[in-house]
Amino acid sequence: MKLPDVEDHMQKAVEATQRSFNTIRTGRANASILDRITVEYYGTPTPLKSLASISTPDASTITIQPFDRNTLNQIEKAISLSDVGLTPNNDGSIIRLNIPPLTADRRKEFVKLAAKFAEEGKVSIRNIRRDAVDAVRKQEKGGELPEDQARDLQDKIQKLTDKYSSKIEQLLAEKETDIKTV
Repeated sequence: MKLPDVEDHMQKAVEATQRSFNTIRTGRANASILDRITVEYYGTPTPLKSLASISTPDASTITIQPFDRNTLNQIEKAISLSDVGLTPNNDGSIIRLNIPPLTADRRKEFVKLAAKFAEEGKVSIRNIRRDAVDAVRKQEKGGELPEDQARDLQDKIQKLTDKYSSKIEQLLAEKETDIKTV
């Protein structure tokens, strides 16, 4: 495994963690909290964003305008059954989601969820490091790589691990601040 590949995999792990953070609700309306919702569309689970235009007209409202009006009820049902904790209001052509202010308990739950996502991201980075270090050791034992180069590569891999783990910590701190801001 080459160093640029290791860094690329770690960057993708950070991006995946960021996408997970985006699905956590803060006090403001954010369309990305609906990213994980799938709607049963003609018997096939389909991402909500593929079936409707989602917008945030103000800080406390999300509007969902289906491309096909026949999907209104399925979209409404999918949102109700999801874990976003919002009640859809269907007016016959558009679904509105009013974002209530977060309670202190709900904020604590979301901070814990963010910490869980961050830990999953860091575990992913550590797994990438483990695989890369194992590959270096295998090359060293096979005689393809001198011992000093192997040690140097392992040090570089560890530095990348530290760099990307701290990026996740930074993203977590930012998300916690967003969640705790009233």
